[in-house]
Amino acid sequence: MKQVFVLLFLLPSILSFSQTKYEKDFVEFWNDVNSNYAYLDQQKIDWLKVRSIYEPKLKAVNNNNAFLQFMESVLNELHNGHISLNRNLDASNKLVPSGQDIRVEQIGGKYIITDIRKGFGAELSGLKIGQEIINFNGKDIKEQLVNFMPKYATTYTPAMNQYALDMLFAGSHDVKRVITIHQNGRSNDYYPDSPVVKRSTTRLDMKRLSKKTGYIRINNSLFDNNLIAEFDKAVDELLNCDNIVIDLTETPSGGNTTVGRSIMGRFIYKPTAYQQHEYDEKEFQTKRLWVEYATPRKQHFKGKVYILVGHWTGSMGEGLAIGFDGMKRATIVGTKMAGLIGAINGFVMSETKLGYQIPTERLYHVNGTPRENYLPKIKTKNINETYDFIKKLP
Repeated sequence: MKQVFVLLFLLPSILSFSQTKYEKDFVEFWNDVNSNYAYLDQQKIDWLKVRSIYEPKLKAVNNNNAFLQFMESVLNELHNGHISLNRNLDASNKLVPSGQDIRVEQIGGKYIITDIRKGFGAELSGLKIGQEIINFNGKDIKEQLVNFMPKYATTYTPAMNQYALDMLFAGSHDVKRVITIHQNGRSNDYYPDSPVVKRSTTRLDMKRLSKKTGYIRINNSLFDNNLIAEFDKAVDELLNCDNIVIDLTETPSGGNTTVGRSIMGRFIYKPTAYQQHEYDEKEFQTKRLWVEYATPRKQHFKGKVYILVGHWTGSMGEGLAIGFDGMKRATIVGTKMAGLIGAINGFVMSETKLGYQIPTERLYHVNGTPRENYLPKIKTKNINETYDFIKKLP
């Protein structure tokens, strides 16, 4: 009897020891998501089924690169660009939306370009909004989309389909994309990774569109606290304008709330609610719900404010849009935004030290609308229409 007890006592240790480091890290990741991911219910993700699909495949994973590729496939089950790993391979897919330069949607059974990122390869190669794509990298589009679809699902939601389209057309780091367009009875190939893209070297650009209207464009720098002083200087120079346009159409990489609240603080005269947070305390089956405020700072601008947003407005850019709208301090103009979900936190796997970020809090407009579902007050079809709007300002 004593010997049986010893064997039973040692059994968990033996089983644990038999696990590879990749199996241990996957289980750790799965548990982190199960305990902390804020959108399992909202996205109706069958997380138990995900584990049953992927865990048996780990026996074939025998090196760190293979494990990274394996984990990239697992992330597709969560189908949102706000979930990512902190490392990638040459063969890895580009991140969405920061690595994406073209928006493609399935309309009437066809794959149509509905928006193009300004100044990036897709536009520079000659691709146009409204064109129909018939092949990607010489292959059928529908067959390739399956690579990015959740394996737990038996039917696909519009969000899953759009995620797969975004990932496919963003492409991978190691393969130059070939996009085949059908137009006027002919097919033509475009090469969006061939043009040399000149990235902006400034945190922001400022100019006067007229005597009455000033313009500030944020160049994907909402994560940089040094932007605050530069933004202050720009606002100070435009204080005598009737209107200020803040262009957030090129903010895909998100940012932090210090920068966001500093920007909003120049346009209010008292503490004002701009965003709701919700956090699940799963252990106790309760929730924490709180409202975040922006506070006034320096001399505030008293005129009208217009915020331009688009498919490449992500995370903190989206927070600024719903914040200005919730504070009733700006008119938001543009398309649906990137739809990046929640406030993220970082985790690190114990064995491989692979880091990842997942949303752990849900974020809402102060009126209760989920941030990812927010639509601008003045909705446009694409970025060209968005810029046409500001041409009408005095």
